[in-house]
Amino acid sequence: MTKNITLAIDEAVLDRVRIIAAERKTTVNGLVRNYLENLSGAEDKRARLAKRIDELRAKSTLEVGPVTWSRDDLYER
Repeated sequence: MTKNITLAIDEAVLDRVRIIAAERKTTVNGLVRNYLENLSGAEDKRARLAKRIDELRAKSTLEVGPVTWSRDDLYER
């Protein structure tokens, strides 16, 4: 089910966006819908990736030994 929303946009911005929409053979509504769908999908993807990283971190058996070097050793000139 789709819902309608109302946006307040500067007239000059709207004029430029109408041109962009026409060049892409779509509407301003289509551009906004696509942007919001992508934004929502990106947030979902970030949440899934963060969860997966946490799962892998919990399973990891990596052990880090003592630091035997100094910053100066790494950047000898």
